[in-house]
Amino acid sequence: MSVVGLPATERSAVAPPLAGVRVLDFTHIVAGPFCTRILADLGAEVLHIETRSRTEGVGVHADQPERRDPRVHRNKKSITINLKHEAGQAAAARLASVADIIVENFSTGVMRRLQLDYESLQPSNLGLIYVSMSGFGHTGPRRDWTSMNMNLQGYSGLMLVTGSEGDPPISVSNSWNDFIGGLHAAFAILQALMERKGDGHGRYLDLAQAECSIATLGPLVLSSAVNRQDSARLGNRSTSIAPQGCYPCAGDDEWCVISVQNDAQWSALTLATGGSPLATDPRFTSVVGRLRFQDEIDEQLRAWTQNLSKKDVQTRLTAVGVPAERVRRADEVVNSDDAGRVFSLLLTPGSSKPDLAAGLPFSLGISETRPPEPPAAIGQHTRKALAEWIGLTDAEIDELEARGALV
Repeated sequence: MSVVGLPATERSAVAPPLAGVRVLDFTHIVAGPFCTRILADLGAEVLHIETRSRTEGVGVHADQPERRDPRVHRNKKSITINLKHEAGQAAAARLASVADIIVENFSTGVMRRLQLDYESLQPSNLGLIYVSMSGFGHTGPRRDWTSMNMNLQGYSGLMLVTGSEGDPPISVSNSWNDFIGGLHAAFAILQALMERKGDGHGRYLDLAQAECSIATLGPLVLSSAVNRQDSARLGNRSTSIAPQGCYPCAGDDEWCVISVQNDAQWSALTLATGGSPLATDPRFTSVVGRLRFQDEIDEQLRAWTQNLSKKDVQTRLTAVGVPAERVRRADEVVNSDDAGRVFSLLLTPGSSKPDLAAGLPFSLGISETRPPEPPAAIGQHTRKALAEWIGLTDAEIDELEARGALV
């Protein structure tokens, strides 16, 4: 995305949009850490509360526990607090009293047992924005259910609208529910921050990750409810345009996607195929016909694409205005000429080689997002954060360490 507004030299002097906002991060795995990472990228000071005995899950490398995933842990500070220790809970509560935002994604009831829930903390911090990110929310009959990405995809109905007819239920890879839940939580927090500017009051936000996934399926859910039948599983096809699909190209497992939006693009496609029977068949002149006979169209398109490289198919079709794109492998994405706008190399403490991290996919007109920094070492900022946030002395921190409250 190109940047408009101030020149880059002037933008660098403007603080990121969330500069000065303090976030206390009680999250783990992916959804919660992804939410707070977005806030950190936007300039917030995110203090991630961890313990060395609980660094499991997708957010860490199994063979190197000290090496956290920069997709969810970059740009944050790390503090170790033993939340099972009374003194640790008290320290966390004091940090909460000066935080702008708290984000947690524990199971229902965990934060209440620790006396770190919204009701316990809000009286000492009236402007606190508190976000709970459980799988099914903290009210209702499913509040105690355990949830993970795959469970939520099944519950939301996503797995039965993905894939083609006859396939078993298929999930969307890359922790879909975690990332979509994290995005929705970040949006909600930004809205709550804007509202707080007006009335000075904090908010409690109870986000159910299952509902985030259902919300993205809105049209399909409504269609099924109205028609009283399940939505068709279309694979790569569409209900309103044709042809659309992923077609084999020359080489081993090489593909190109084509999506014809209108009659003009269809005419351009038939010319680009160079004398294909597609051009003269009257059944295909309207979108209604193309939808009806898409099997036959696909067969003829495959006969054309399989003799060309995927780049050749893409070049020929895009040159005449037909939406087409080669299916890229990961190395092609990373090594493309525009990858530098998206990816950064980050050397995580404890690692001998850098991780590749994707930044926010936009730029701001009057300020900059925070340049990506590698994940902090576990507990790297414990002493500094306790001193800067709540004014503890070295002696007081030493005492907490001696009592086992900072582990």
